[in-house]
Amino acid sequence: MLNKKYLEEWDKEYFWHPFTQMKVYREEENIIVERGEGVYVYDIYGRKYLDGVASLWCNVHGHNHPKLNKALEEQIRRIAHFTTLGASNVPAVVFAKNIVDITPPKLKKVFYSEDGAEAMEIAIKIAYHYWHNKGEKRKTKFVTLSEAYHGDTIGSVSVGGINIFHEKYKPLLFDVYKMPSPYLEAVKKVGREKALEYDTTKLLIDQVEDFIFKNHQEIAGFVLEAGVQGAAGILPFPKGYLKEIRRICDEYNILMIVDEVATGFGRSGYMFACEKEGIEPDIMALGKGITGGYLPLAATLVTDDIFEAFLGEFGEAKHFYHGHTYTGNPLACSVALANLEVFEEEQTLKKLQPKIKLLEERLDEFWELKHVGDVRQYGFMAGIELVKDRHKNQPFPYGERTGFKVAKMMIEKGVWVRPLGDVMVVMPPLVITEDQLNYLLDVMFDSIKALEG
Repeated sequence: MLNKKYLEEWDKEYFWHPFTQMKVYREEENIIVERGEGVYVYDIYGRKYLDGVASLWCNVHGHNHPKLNKALEEQIRRIAHFTTLGASNVPAVVFAKNIVDITPPKLKKVFYSEDGAEAMEIAIKIAYHYWHNKGEKRKTKFVTLSEAYHGDTIGSVSVGGINIFHEKYKPLLFDVYKMPSPYLEAVKKVGREKALEYDTTKLLIDQVEDFIFKNHQEIAGFVLEAGVQGAAGILPFPKGYLKEIRRICDEYNILMIVDEVATGFGRSGYMFACEKEGIEPDIMALGKGITGGYLPLAATLVTDDIFEAFLGEFGEAKHFYHGHTYTGNPLACSVALANLEVFEEEQTLKKLQPKIKLLEERLDEFWELKHVGDVRQYGFMAGIELVKDRHKNQPFPYGERTGFKVAKMMIEKGVWVRPLGDVMVVMPPLVITEDQLNYLLDVMFDSIKALEG
């Protein structure tokens, strides 16, 4: 067994962590996870932590699930990987059929990749290429939302809108049209209490439609997250907003591209957030929970109409020039299939509903806290925004890392979370029990209260 001190030294010496200021990381004591069981992870010293953010929003049925483990064990005895460039494999074929069966009906074709950013990169390229193949050469622009997050590749960053993440790379990006963040614009217009109402959507949508009316001839696609801007701090859309964007895209001949990477596979309370408003996108990106949090896999789903625009004789060069080494990996697709079976066998969505209600009820308590400026929920995901002064809407200085201070206090009480700046995120595995959820929220409440001194 490796010496634990060596592991800690090597972690800081050789491993460059994502979204992490390594100078600070190397000065602090950090967790190195060794194993997991259910909603808990254990570090190299055997200390136990409740996984409060589902291993970055992707763990669905808990760690070390026997059915998911078995799927991997059985598949690895057959074959671990073989290219799908001009060939196929059994799990990739079967999972494609199964995912088409449960996603919105007009989505009929599946293009695999390894993570949500790649799925969105593919969505953007497909939309652009689709119009080119259709002879609509003017349609090259995309509309997106401010505060959007769609991943960290150049294309997905181009359609993103979070300055702290994206500003440094601006010279590398292509230009897009940006509409205001629906939640933030709603708060500005009508206040937090009415921000999510149907009437608020009516106030917001005129601005969007007016812009689309003037520019639709050059717009290839409208890109947006499925009902909530997750990485922006859990900013839900007002009711009916998605449906209105669907209507506008239909009227002005624009592809609707919906990012379900964070919301898919139960996180919204539905299998897919699109079901909440009964909309069917033209292109949909999936990731995170697709394998239950086990292996990197993502998928971009499209309509038959889009797929058929890429069909032709080889010499026409209409086919989609895109691919990855591990596209449709059989191990990942096998565990993805098992993930769908667990949803059905364990009635995951049905059992989730009372926990969503409990979360809603418990979140009300956080308004009692002096340094809570907003509390937001979308299905089984929530964001509690920390501020220095609620009445003046004054944030804590960025360099104080207030959210991380709260997270550190929670770690000491056996709960691991990863804040979004000064937004404390609640997004545990879907299988968390009500008692475990209550404990997570109790620890978060007490840790935020400790800021009051």
